[in-house]
Amino acid sequence: MSSVGSFAIEDGIAIITIDSPPVNALGIAVRQALDESFRRAASDDDVNAIVLVCAGRTFFAGADIAEFGKPKQTPDLLAVLDTIESGRKPVIAAIHGTALGGGYELALVCHYRIAVPSAKVGLPEVHLGLLPGAGGTQRLPRIVGAAAALDIMVSGTPVPANKALALGMIDAFAEEGRLREDAVAFARKVLAERQPLRRVRDRQDKVDPDKGNTALFEDFRRKNARVMRGFKAPASIVRAVEAAVDLPFDQGMARERALFQELHDSTESAAQRSSFFAERQTVRIPDVPASTATIPIRTVGVIGAGTMGGGIAMNFLNAGLPVTLVETSQEALDRGLGVIRRNYDNSAKKGRITLEQVEQRMALIRPALELAALAEVDLVIEAVFEQLAIKREVFAKLDAIAKPGAILASNTSYLDLDQIAAATSRPEWVIGMHFFSPANVMRLLEVVRGEKTSNEVIATAMGLAKKIAKVPVLSRVCHGFIANRVMTRRGEQANAIVLEGPTPQAIDKAITDYGFAMGPFQMMDLVGLDVIGRDDTERSVRGDLVTLDRLGQKKNGGYYDYDEARKATPSPVAASIIADFARSKGISDGGPQSPEEIVARLLYPVVNEGAKVLEEGIAIRASDIDVACILGYNWPVYTGGPMFWADTVGLPKIVAKLEDLEARHGEAFRPATLLKEKAASGGSFTRE
Repeated sequence: MSSVGSFAIEDGIAIITIDSPPVNALGIAVRQALDESFRRAASDDDVNAIVLVCAGRTFFAGADIAEFGKPKQTPDLLAVLDTIESGRKPVIAAIHGTALGGGYELALVCHYRIAVPSAKVGLPEVHLGLLPGAGGTQRLPRIVGAAAALDIMVSGTPVPANKALALGMIDAFAEEGRLREDAVAFARKVLAERQPLRRVRDRQDKVDPDKGNTALFEDFRRKNARVMRGFKAPASIVRAVEAAVDLPFDQGMARERALFQELHDSTESAAQRSSFFAERQTVRIPDVPASTATIPIRTVGVIGAGTMGGGIAMNFLNAGLPVTLVETSQEALDRGLGVIRRNYDNSAKKGRITLEQVEQRMALIRPALELAALAEVDLVIEAVFEQLAIKREVFAKLDAIAKPGAILASNTSYLDLDQIAAATSRPEWVIGMHFFSPANVMRLLEVVRGEKTSNEVIATAMGLAKKIAKVPVLSRVCHGFIANRVMTRRGEQANAIVLEGPTPQAIDKAITDYGFAMGPFQMMDLVGLDVIGRDDTERSVRGDLVTLDRLGQKKNGGYYDYDEARKATPSPVAASIIADFARSKGISDGGPQSPEEIVARLLYPVVNEGAKVLEEGIAIRASDIDVACILGYNWPVYTGGPMFWADTVGLPKIVAKLEDLEARHGEAFRPATLLKEKAASGGSFTRE
C-alpha cells in the first residue's frame, strides 16, 4: 500500500483512507494509492462494498498544482476514475471539507455520495480558464439537470452541503465527527436493501427532457453575456453541457476532452492559471523566511471612521477581531458606525450573513474620540487624510501612546512611508497597509516595507492579510507603490491622447473592448472629477470641467452627459472644452486612431513602468505587479495582468512601439533598461 493510503475491511466493507496533506490533492502518489486500493477491493471476495474517505481537513481538493506543466505519470486521473466506476461493488464517497474540481469529479464516479453538513462541493475549473476535464461536464447534468449544471460550472462557486443535497449532488448527510461510521452504515444499508449500482454516467432522466432544447442554452448565453465577456471557458462549458444533453455519454466525453484541450492551450487559460499561481506566490519573500516569528494580533485600532477607515475596520470585524474605531467628533463617529451597520444589514438582507452575525460584529467595535483609546491595541491602522504633514503628526502622537510591541500601520496610497516612520522613535514597527476602496470588498492589500521595518512586522502583516481574506503584495517605498504607480501611466496617456483627436468614448471603448470593465473617462466621471483632480496645480481638461460644475455622474455630467438614469451620451460641452484646451497647448487634431493604437498608447507605458518597478526593487517579481493590477484595478484576468500580457504581445514589439512614441512625444516613453534587455535576449517577465 502507498504511504498515503490505507486499506481496512470491517465485516465486508472495505474502507479506503487517503491521507496526503495538506489537501489530499490528486497527485501521482494519491492516484497510485487509489488504483491499488480499488483493484485490491475488486479482487477480494470478502469485500461487498467500499467506502472512500480522506484523513485531514478535507476530501480530495482536486489536481495537484505541483504537477502542472510536467510530464504526465500513470495512472492518470481518468484511468483511476474508470477503475472506480466500472467496479462491480458499490462505492460510497465520504465527503468532508471540500470536494472541488477533480475531487468532486472523483465523487461523481462513485455510486453514492455522503457528506457532513459543513462540506462544500463544486467544479470551479472556470476560474483557471478551464472546464472540468474528468467527466464533470457530462456527469453533473445527469444528476442536477442542464440548467443547474450550467449555473454551478460557469459560476465556479462551491455549493454548500444543504443545497447540494437538495440538488442531488450528494445523497445523504453524515453527522459531523462521524463521517466514517455513518458512511459504513450507509454502505450496509445499500447492501441490505440490495440497491443496484447507480452509475451517474448511465442516468438520463435529468437530461432527456432538454434534448433539442436549444433555447435553454441560448437564453443562458444571453443572460450571462456580460460576465462571460472575454472569457473562453464559460462558452466551452455551455457547449460541453449541450453535448451531455444531446449525445451518448462516451461521445460527450470525447467532446469534453476536445474542449478541455482547446482551453488548456489557449492564452486566456494560461493567463488565468498564471494569475492563480501568482496570488499564491506573493507571500514568498526572499529575505523574510517562512520561519520568521510573527506578532500575535488580538486587537486592532483604526483611526478614521470614513469610507476607507470603516471599510478597513469591517475586515477585522469579519475575522472576529475587536476594533477600536477612533474619530475626531461624535458626529463623524456616529456617521461611520451607521455606514458599517448599513453595510452589514444589506449583507444580511442578501443572505450572506445572519442577523446574529451582524450584531456579533457590531459588538466588536469600541468607538472612541481620543487616540489614547489605542494604548493597548496590538495593531493600529491610520486612515486619515492623504497629506504627509497630517500623517506624521498622527504617528508622532501614536508613538507616545501605543504600547511597546504594537505595530503602527499607515493606509497611505502614495506618500513616503519612511518619512511617516521617521516621526516615531520606533520605525522598525512601522509598516504600510494600503487597502483599496471599497476596503471591505477589494481583495488587494499592498504591504509596504519601510527602510527600517522589521522582518517580524512584515511577516505579521503578510500573514494577517490571509486572516482577513486579502491577497498581500509586498512593495518597497516609492510614490504610489506598485498598483497606483504603474496604472497612473494609463491615466496620463488617456489625458494626453484625448487632446490629439480620439474622443473620450473612443478611448473608453478601446479599453473596455480590451477587457476592462470601465474606460478611464468613465471611471473619472464615476469617482468624481473634483475628487480625482483636487490636488492639481496646473490647468487641465478635468479642471476646466470642474470649473463649469461638471463633476461627473453626480452633478451635471463630466466627460459625458447623463440622463436621470445616469445613462451616458457623448458630451458636446466636454468636446468643446477638450478642443479649446488642445488649442491652448498648441496640439492639433490628428483625427481618430485605431483601437489597437489606443491600447498600445495607454497600456504599453504601464508595462514600461512595471519594468522600472522591478529594476528599482520596488516589487519582488513581475507576477506581483500582475496581481496588484488585477486585484487593485480590475485588469482583465484573462490577459494575465500587464507583465504576463507583455510577454504574450512580444517584448520586442513593445520596445519598438515605445521607441516610436519616444521619438514623437518625448522621454516619458523611453523603454526601461530591463525591458530592453529582456527584449534583446528573448527573455520574459513571467515565464522564466
